[in-house]
Amino acid sequence: MSQKASPATGTGPCSGRQYRFASRMAKTPKSFIREILKVTENPQIISFAGGLPNPGLIDVDGIARAAASVLAQDGRSALQYSTTEGYLPLRRYIADRYKKRLGLVISPDEILITNGSQQCLDLLGKVLVNPGDHVAIERPGYLGAIQAFSLYEPVFHPILLHEDGPDMAQFAHEIDRNAIRFFYGVPNSQNPSGITYSEDRRREIGKLLADRDTLVIEDDAYGELSFDGTALPSLRTFLPEQTIITRSFSKILAPGMRLGWVVAPQQVMDQLVVAKQASDLHSNYLSQRIAYEYLLHEDIDKRIEGIREAYKQQCGLMISLIEEMMPDTVTCTHPKGGMFVWMTLPEKISSMEVFEQAIRDQVAVLPGTPFYVDGGGNTTLRINFSNATPEKIRAGIGRLSRVIRALERE
Repeated sequence: MSQKASPATGTGPCSGRQYRFASRMAKTPKSFIREILKVTENPQIISFAGGLPNPGLIDVDGIARAAASVLAQDGRSALQYSTTEGYLPLRRYIADRYKKRLGLVISPDEILITNGSQQCLDLLGKVLVNPGDHVAIERPGYLGAIQAFSLYEPVFHPILLHEDGPDMAQFAHEIDRNAIRFFYGVPNSQNPSGITYSEDRRREIGKLLADRDTLVIEDDAYGELSFDGTALPSLRTFLPEQTIITRSFSKILAPGMRLGWVVAPQQVMDQLVVAKQASDLHSNYLSQRIAYEYLLHEDIDKRIEGIREAYKQQCGLMISLIEEMMPDTVTCTHPKGGMFVWMTLPEKISSMEVFEQAIRDQVAVLPGTPFYVDGGGNTTLRINFSNATPEKIRAGIGRLSRVIRALERE
């Protein structure tokens, strides 16, 4: 006898059978980007909707040399199972780079190699969040984090972002009222807004959370992509026992290698290792070996410098075209790095309306609504500049401007 359908019940496309799923699935938002990618498969569509690095800046030849060297010198070992924590020489390299760039003293034992930084978020949700726990997140917040943490059924507390970082009065209010398990933030070139926290704001966060039980998850996906090469201090500088850092090689090496890492205090790390063992045993060992070989013999700093300069030019062009072509009622952020510009529309224009009309004019943008856990973002858009040529930026912003002006006239 079949049971009644529920929010956690699905129906197969080819039969009347009903399937029962965990209740958490009904509370987890679908990826809007996944839906947009289906729409943008048409090569005629100029897409500013995704978050892809510029493929022309991936060092295919250098990675090919590294792969050939690993397979020739130690192929059988590189193709075998490995340790959950990850390749030790790679973890040592990462630890040394933190010392060099940010002055952070980190042990390789505090580093866990993951399948991209998205797995970091999933593992952290797994080991830190019980249903009903309170979690603070930026407003707007990274939709990948919203989706990853939602699986573990927290209560989200969105903290408004200003041009220099979180609203500290609101942050303090939430911390005082609720037992906040952790604050998740992207201090450098935030996704989606492009905002970078000031050094003063980072210090204020440190003072606010010192001697509290609240942890900080610092997603540093774009830390090395500041246009002027400036490295602002990590929140770990101010909260060494409370800060967990996530990062990946996706933005500076190649996203297809699926290599990220999490830096965490030893007690947290012990739990992350157990969770990862249960999840996938270990991350792609061949990719780890290739990445380390590449970093050992290629000039990664020169590569990063080239990426920064290219993105600076692409971002500058996009902002200048927005200011030139858009109505005065449209505003946008001026990122200091990263891959995204955040646009705010007039109150009368819906971002979903812009998205739908723009697709018809063969340009794709990402509506801001998926970045809000409290139903906001109806007049905001995230626009990616890293994965478009100057010609496509000019053409795409021109098309988008025509759409917005037409909607404003209605």
